[in-house]
Order: sequence, then structure tokens, then C-alpha cells
Amino acid sequence: MSVPLPPAMRIRSMFEDLLGRDVNVSVTGPAQASDVKGMAIAVYTDQNLRLSAVLGLDLPLAANAGAALGLLPPGAAEDAVDDKALAPNLAENVKELCNIFTGLLNREDAPHLRLYQFIAPGEQVPTDVASQLIALGQRLDLEVEVTRYGTGRLALSVAL
Repeated sequence: MSVPLPPAMRIRSMFEDLLGRDVNVSVTGPAQASDVKGMAIAVYTDQNLRLSAVLGLDLPLAANAGAALGLLPPGAAEDAVDDKALAPNLAENVKELCNIFTGLLNREDAPHLRLYQFIAPGEQVPTDVASQLIALGQRLDLEVEVTRYGTGRLALSVAL
């Protein structure tokens, strides 16, 4: 049994609740192979450690969400994008967001998932993880705008 994709509105609500600000989401085109290295990536596995889902946040979304979650000014996110890297405090905030995101993937009638690995932008991405993230099939790609911070992209792909 595969993991069902959460509706876009549940993702928006999670971001709003977690960040304490308005968030807008809209469907966008799928992530490409060239996008993967610059993303913050969460790897989710089932109880048998099978790769079940991969979540990718591009650097702008990771920086914006990490700064908003940490109650940092928008400039902290802008600096991260300019530096093409997340500061350790932003990376930790994004990892926590990815852990909380697990709640959107776990449903009573589906396998129980957990956050297995967090990969910061620029870190080495295992081939199977990168392949799953860009795989066509059961996926959701969103443009996410965090009020006062900015816009970035989210890619979620679940294994069939």
C-alpha cells in the first residue's frame, strides 16, 4: 500500500500554523534533476526502512521557512539565498519543519513513515533519493509564498 499525497491545502495549513503567518500555495511544474543539489531534502521511510517519500524544498523556500520559523528577519533568508547555503540555525529549523511534515504523510490506512534523513542544500544526495524526488508519478509540486519572506518551491514524491 502506498502513501497518499496530502492535499495542497493541508500543506498550506501546516506551513501557516507552524510559521504563524499567511502562506499561499499554487501548483507548479515538477522538479528537475538540475534542481536537486540546491534543495533541502527530507527522506521518509516506513518501518522496514524502505524509501517511501521524498520532500524537497528549494533554497528560497527552505531559507524563508527556516527564518520565519526561527522568528528571524527576512534578511536572514535573503542572506542564505545569496550565500547559496543555509546557516546551521536555519538548517535546524528546516529539519524540524520536515519532521513535522511527517504528520501530513501518516494516515491510519497507510504505512507509518518517519523522517529518516535530512540533507541540507549542497550536500551529497544519494542516487535513489534524487531519482525518487524527480520521478514522475505520485507527486505534488507547489510554489509556496510565505508572507513577508518570499516564494519558493516544494516537491513531494511518494514511492508507488
